[in-house]
Amino acid sequence: MYAVIRTGSKQYRVSPGDALTIEKLEAKQGAKLRFKDVILFHDGKDLIYDPKKLARVQVKGQVIEQGPGEKLVVYKYHPKKGYARKRGHRQKLSRVRIDEITYKPPETKKREKEMAKE
Repeated sequence: MYAVIRTGSKQYRVSPGDALTIEKLEAKQGAKLRFKDVILFHDGKDLIYDPKKLARVQVKGQVIEQGPGEKLVVYKYHPKKGYARKRGHRQKLSRVRIDEITYKPPETKKREKEMAKE
């Protein structure tokens, strides 16, 4: 079972138990999360990509840690011009563990009618 979610303008394929590093979320360490922007869901036999059915998919996770990523060095250089610039950048990141992915299939019309009679 897996799902494809969108967060931080990027897409990630996630399964229960996965830990992923994403752009910083406004949540404290240990906070529970629910990813609402699900693009695709596969439960082992059915592939679901219809937006109406995807509204029934829930991806829940928990923030493991918050912090900066690796330092990147940005170096600009123009040869024979005397131009050289060196800058560093550290992106703020969140480490998230995916706890569960649930899908509640829509009730069939026959089942809905039976429940309405009861």
